[in-house]
Amino acid sequence: MQRPIQNARAAGWRDLRLAADGQKSLSEVNATIAVPRGGSWLRRLLAFSGPGYMVSVGYMDPGNWATDLAGGSRFGYTLLTVIMVSNLMAILLQALAARLGIATGRDLAQACRDAYPRSVGYALWIACELAIIACDLAEVIGTAIALKLLFGIPLIAGALIAALDAFLLLFLMNRGFRFLEAFIVALLIVIATCFGIQIVLAAPPVVAVLGGFIPSHEVVTNPEMLYIAIGILGATVMPHNLYLHSAIVQTRQIESTEKGKREAIRFATADSTIALMLALFINAAILIVAAAVFHARGKTDVSEIEQAYALLSPLLGAGIASILFAVALLASGLNSTVTATLAGQIVMEGFLHIRLPHWARRLLTRGVAIVPVIAVTALYGEHGTGQLLIFSQVVLSMQLPFAVVPLVQFVSSRDKMGAYAIPRGVSYLAWAVAAVIVALNIKLLSDTFFG
Repeated sequence: MQRPIQNARAAGWRDLRLAADGQKSLSEVNATIAVPRGGSWLRRLLAFSGPGYMVSVGYMDPGNWATDLAGGSRFGYTLLTVIMVSNLMAILLQALAARLGIATGRDLAQACRDAYPRSVGYALWIACELAIIACDLAEVIGTAIALKLLFGIPLIAGALIAALDAFLLLFLMNRGFRFLEAFIVALLIVIATCFGIQIVLAAPPVVAVLGGFIPSHEVVTNPEMLYIAIGILGATVMPHNLYLHSAIVQTRQIESTEKGKREAIRFATADSTIALMLALFINAAILIVAAAVFHARGKTDVSEIEQAYALLSPLLGAGIASILFAVALLASGLNSTVTATLAGQIVMEGFLHIRLPHWARRLLTRGVAIVPVIAVTALYGEHGTGQLLIFSQVVLSMQLPFAVVPLVQFVSSRDKMGAYAIPRGVSYLAWAVAAVIVALNIKLLSDTFFG
């Protein structure tokens, strides 16, 4: 028992007694998924596949839909390049989160608690909890809107129904983590299929779509376009995803040798990269559909989900278009609830060592998210929930630097990572990405509050 503690100190970490089972991240599922020691590269990749897809959910949650719809309807395909750049940033940061979890046996929350003074740890915990609540707020609104569009359920009732997903997560976790991953992947397939069909129905011009991925100076020179571009970038990388990824990669049974860890890092990076390319397709698909259907027909003011739902079928001449849109929204909301719950558990256990049952944790965060939804709907009507959705993304943007900066600091440190520290060139790139994210979020917040 003494050796792991000495190693922790030698590696630049304070003693958290991580060798004890109770200190493992997500201890109930830690190292529960077997990984083949031999076989083909594809077979081993499939064994590691899953965490990346769970993380990708945060990049296509209901909170992202409003910015993608607004960007496509107002400016056509021009902002596709912003989606691509933000996705490349996400691929880098998620790879760093996976590296931290595999190399050190700590998730990001545990690493922060172990590296910083207690007061700083508490401040980071509060910031992350606010981010999770904001993300939960977007999920409640998205799920409630989807239930209303599909089944005519009022928004307030839909928000209350959304709280019951605590029991869905409890059921999935009881079936095993691999079952949970399969559930996530199945809903991702539903979302991708819905938007794939919509793109076929919209039939966007291929040349215009490809041209949207070429950077344009107008993104910077046009103030309105720049504002939406910052919104897309600021809302893409979710802070709780970094905590989540650093923990769930530890569900694999890997060899505790340097060779085993390096191989695990490679496969985990491949898993998240492939999954985030799916997220790129879905986010791009939302913007492409908005550009092909709304912008091309002069409907340049579509920015709310319900507007898009009401206009899709009439403009495309296909009744199924709006239904597919709502089904994808519901699947997105359900998926996001699972990952946000796990992130909440990881953050609370990592920073405070407080463990709550999954259902209690979900009901607690959902209760906090449901109250403002009900209050805003009652006072301002359904239009107010759209503004609340945008506000939730602003709150998320405010918390992002508090996750990105510690992550880059840890993985760049040879004292803490040893042989697994990232190369100097990658470190410079990661700090540059962190600086861009911080600067863009400051700009977004400044524009939001001061005009």
